[in-house]
This record gives sequence, C-alpha cells and structure tokens, in this order.
Amino acid sequence: MSKEELKIGEQSKPRFEFRSFGQDFDKAAFRMARLSAPVPEKVWERVSEEIYILSRTNDINNTKIRDGKMDIKTYVQTVDGLEQWNPLMKGSFPLPVSVLLQEVFPAFQVRVPELTKETYSYEEFMQLIEAHPDLQAVRVRKQRFGYMVNNTICETGNVWVNGARIATINSESTEVADILKTIGDVGLEGVENINYLQAIKRVIGMINKPLAN
Repeated sequence: MSKEELKIGEQSKPRFEFRSFGQDFDKAAFRMARLSAPVPEKVWERVSEEIYILSRTNDINNTKIRDGKMDIKTYVQTVDGLEQWNPLMKGSFPLPVSVLLQEVFPAFQVRVPELTKETYSYEEFMQLIEAHPDLQAVRVRKQRFGYMVNNTICETGNVWVNGARIATINSESTEVADILKTIGDVGLEGVENINYLQAIKRVIGMINKPLAN
C-alpha cells in the first residue's frame, strides 16, 4: 500500500506527532529549514491568537478556542514515543447548553456548573471557566514557520503563554517511520516529546516539571 502524501493545511487520516517545547531549538530548526522541501507561501509564517482551557483533572483532551470556534482533540495512543490525537468536538459560539453538558464539560472531566441558559456566548462561557476551581483559561500566541521534511509536516515557532515566550518544534505524519527519520535528521534524538497541553501546564505551574531545555 502506498503511503499518503501529506499536504500542509489539508486534512488527512489521524496523524502521529512529535513536538517539544523549550528555550532553544536553533540548531534543529536550522537543519529543518535546510532539509525542507518547498512549501506553500501561506505556511511560511503564520500567527494566531488562541485560548486554551486547562483542566486540573484531565490530560487526555486538549481544548482551544480560536476565532470564536472551539476545538477539542482527544488522545488516542502512543506508538514509538509518538502521540496520536483525534478530533473530539468542533463548535462555534454561541454554544447550546446540550453541547456543554454532553461534550464540553465531560471532556474537561470536572464537575459541571449550574447551567441555566439555552445557549452560551463566548463571554458567558469564559465566565463559567473563570468561576470554576478546576479550570483555567490561558492566552496563547503562536508564530509558526512551516516546513516539509521526509513527507512529514514540520514547524518551528515561538509560543507566548500568558506572555511568557517559549520555543517549539515538531514533525507530524500518518507514518511513524517518517517522523522518526526526521527526528534523527534534524538532531532531536532524546528530546522529550511534549504536547501543547503538557507544555502550557508546566509554564503556568499546574504541572511541576520543566520543559525540554
């Protein structure tokens, strides 16, 4: 069976991912840029403002809000140290109370607050988050630079977590072997695989653990 040819910005079957966060990935980022095949100009540099909703009791569902839309992904499995995540829920504000009750708060794995309205705007939802003792909203700004190495979708970037700057680097694909080759080619062997959920929790102190460097 032939391998799927990945294209940046297009949907494919669920991908595996290596990602890490720290202060300095300059050497690996340089190699990634030099090894990259040509990529569309639209992914040379991308900047986004997002809100991540962190739960003290959940590490398997990743919830973020961007451009008024909520996106929840759920952890599936780890293969050879690479994580696979699948979409769990996508929705736009205002959100019906049924979605909050049946999908959103169950994904947080926390006590569901009293919900008295039929729909909730973004502002009303954020008030629920702010009032909940086990949930925290975190502002995340991303500046990402896209590449393609060994038919894996790659990026380097700067990430600001509530204003604190950290660096990130990643490789993702439907093919585990291609990611492992890319990790070796750019010099990331032995670097801890850290997903966004874990990285943000470490930065804000919800997890007492350092980043990769």
